[in-house]
Amino acid sequence: MIALDTHTKVYLARGATDMRCQIDGLAARVADVLQADPLSSHLFVFCNRGRDKLKILVWYRNGFWLWYRRLEKQRFWWPGGDEQQALELSVRELQWLLDGLDPTQIKGHRRALFSEI
Repeated sequence: MIALDTHTKVYLARGATDMRCQIDGLAARVADVLQADPLSSHLFVFCNRGRDKLKILVWYRNGFWLWYRRLEKQRFWWPGGDEQQALELSVRELQWLLDGLDPTQIKGHRRALFSEI
């Protein structure tokens, strides 16, 4: 099992990705378009135009993992904008995304400062 820790970063490839791409095609997109290292052990997340399919690419020890998720009736929240720039999320925010939430709209408790207590 892959262990994701607080140092693991998650990068969402903005815009739509052709879901016919497999490991080599997605790794090439990570390197060429996102200007990132596909062997970095970070998670790279891709979504199709219909926003009902996701692929997650991650390097683990000596090879790639490719996870695929397809929704039957609903859609994922997905960022638009410049496809050359990835959106960075935490592992926790990725879980929210997979659960159907918009990670940019989730608000936690305000951080308390000792001087305010």
